[in-house]
Amino acid sequence: MPAGDRPQDVAAPDAGRRDGGRDLAALPKAHLHLHFTGSMRIATLRELAAARRLRLPESLVDDRALHVEPTHRGWFRFQRQYDTARQVVDSEEAMRRIVREAAEDDAAEGSGRLELQVDPTSYAPHVGGITPALEIVLDEAAAAEAATGVSIGIIVAASRTRHPLDARALARLAVRHAGPVVGFGLSNDERRGSTADFGPAFRIARDGGLASFPHGGELLGPAHVAEAITHLRPDRLGHGVRSAEDPRVLEQVVEAGIGLEVCPASNASLGVIPTPEDVPLRRLVEAGAQVALGADDPLLFGSRLLDQYRTARAIGFDDAELAALAASSIRISRADEATKARLLAGVEAWLAS
Repeated sequence: MPAGDRPQDVAAPDAGRRDGGRDLAALPKAHLHLHFTGSMRIATLRELAAARRLRLPESLVDDRALHVEPTHRGWFRFQRQYDTARQVVDSEEAMRRIVREAAEDDAAEGSGRLELQVDPTSYAPHVGGITPALEIVLDEAAAAEAATGVSIGIIVAASRTRHPLDARALARLAVRHAGPVVGFGLSNDERRGSTADFGPAFRIARDGGLASFPHGGELLGPAHVAEAITHLRPDRLGHGVRSAEDPRVLEQVVEAGIGLEVCPASNASLGVIPTPEDVPLRRLVEAGAQVALGADDPLLFGSRLLDQYRTARAIGFDDAELAALAASSIRISRADEATKARLLAGVEAWLAS
């Protein structure tokens, strides 16, 4: 196995013990913030690109995390890399492989619940439309769950770069597949579009029984978190980390019981914070926020779920606090109650070991 593929590949035995304490890979957890193409292994990207005779930029496969400035120009650089990687996902076979490998990698890192986010619009031209694209993901998710034991839910996400009417169409599609589809999201550059304009799409999703999982409060500050709460009524916020900058907004998040999907490596790569260890995780947790650590786009950020727990340990979280983070991720997931109970019992056993 090439050393450059390590961050996206299966965790090595006892990898979670490198920095002391209990084995973090053995800690049951839920992974609630992972994007479809962004979950791809570097080795898989290389292989699919070679089969298609696509030349990849070295910056995409050089085993170094992407680092950009927190500006429109920086986001453009990030999006260009993401779009380049997405070019290889041009078939049902490639789509299925990404889902399967994401589940395998999560299983190796102790994740018992994965909620994978996908915008089927991006893959629809290759498989006959948005409905077949979503159904391929759902079908492979069911097969991967059976093979790995990782409980899997799918989040259908609209993009801020497209018209809000497109978001409504995606919300209706998601509702038709409610059950295996557990929530509706909104991603891409937070500075694009009007949050309020996407409110009707989220009402469609909520009325259809889906949870609300928009991105917010990463590139933009706490005012954007408040805006998302007002117009999208989130059950969880993708990121939401900037709420730590305003005690009133953070209190609003806590009182509303909104979960935060905190992704330290992503925040650092996109220039929101200097390093992953600078994420205000302690402040969020001490305020009473329900937090789930996530990897976001490990293909670009060079850091998977286990690395986010290592970051929390480096910040100073002891094993009891790490167990509490894992338990929080499980509780705010959309897993069924039996799965939650099983995973929570595993967290207690890990801490008692």
